[in-house]
Amino acid sequence: MTERFQAMKSLLDAGRYFKLVCGAGNENREEVRKLALVYTLGGANGFDVSASPDIVRGCVEGIEQAYGMTEKMGRDIPIRPFITVSVGMAGDHHVRKAFIVDSCVDCGKCIPVCPTDAIPADYRIIRELCIGCGNCEAVCPPKVAAVRYEHNGKLLADLLPECLAAGAENIELHAAVPGDDDILAEWKVVCEAQPNNFVSMCLDRFHLSNLHLIQRIKAAWEIAGERTLIQADGVPMSGGSDDFNTTLQAIAIADVIQKNLKDKEKAYRDLPILLSGGTNGKTGEMSRLCGVPYQGVSIGTHARKIVKGMISLPDFDNDHAAIKAAVEVAEDLVTRNLAT
Repeated sequence: MTERFQAMKSLLDAGRYFKLVCGAGNENREEVRKLALVYTLGGANGFDVSASPDIVRGCVEGIEQAYGMTEKMGRDIPIRPFITVSVGMAGDHHVRKAFIVDSCVDCGKCIPVCPTDAIPADYRIIRELCIGCGNCEAVCPPKVAAVRYEHNGKLLADLLPECLAAGAENIELHAAVPGDDDILAEWKVVCEAQPNNFVSMCLDRFHLSNLHLIQRIKAAWEIAGERTLIQADGVPMSGGSDDFNTTLQAIAIADVIQKNLKDKEKAYRDLPILLSGGTNGKTGEMSRLCGVPYQGVSIGTHARKIVKGMISLPDFDNDHAAIKAAVEVAEDLVTRNLAT
């Protein structure tokens, strides 16, 4: 395996991998760049971005900016962060885009709950900002039911090499849907596109029993072997609140994998697990309290939320105090969630 594979493996083996999720559907290049700048300086060593070469380049730009500011900020970046691009099966919430139909009654309930400000006053959802979280659908009155979704489909065989050429190193398949044959066919495309580094399968238990979850992980391992990384998604895109209850399911799914697979079968003992889905500032603490081992944490909604006010400032790139404040907030989140 490559030197970069070994570097990432060493982080996972030590429980020192922190991935900032910019959003599989987030195609706001400037936001991704700023998030990469802040969280690279804050100690994150992974970024998860939309499978778009331009968005990957935006993330690379943010990382490069961080390297250029290390001396000024008094920071060190021991390992260059790894960029993961996220793709997904039709039906997976991570790769869908919402739109509002004519039955809308302009009640305004959806606008304040959108975490990315993708819903303007005219209710024409800004597609590149929508991350498919479902908050708008949840508050839309049932008798109105004005929210619909379309799959953000991508031709992986052509797209993934472009993303890797732009600077991505890892690929994640969001596969929390029924239909093993289709998922494994797509997984093979992902594995063939990146034969030299980790490939990740993101799974939750919305459609899967514990037994089916374990079976799907084994099938993924049969194809990718030691390059397999499992992102255990508790409740996808639910990390808006910073409390133990919100992150409970992220810990629970990791515990299921640990007890029903890693502890029972030697072949999977070193399979790395990332906590995700409702992860927040309490995730690492709760995992340690519950005695649930993990190799890394993947945080999206909460991580973006706590720096949003600062990176949204009109002159953020030239505001040293704002950058420093954002980096300190990011560093605190990263540090509290590392396993050791």
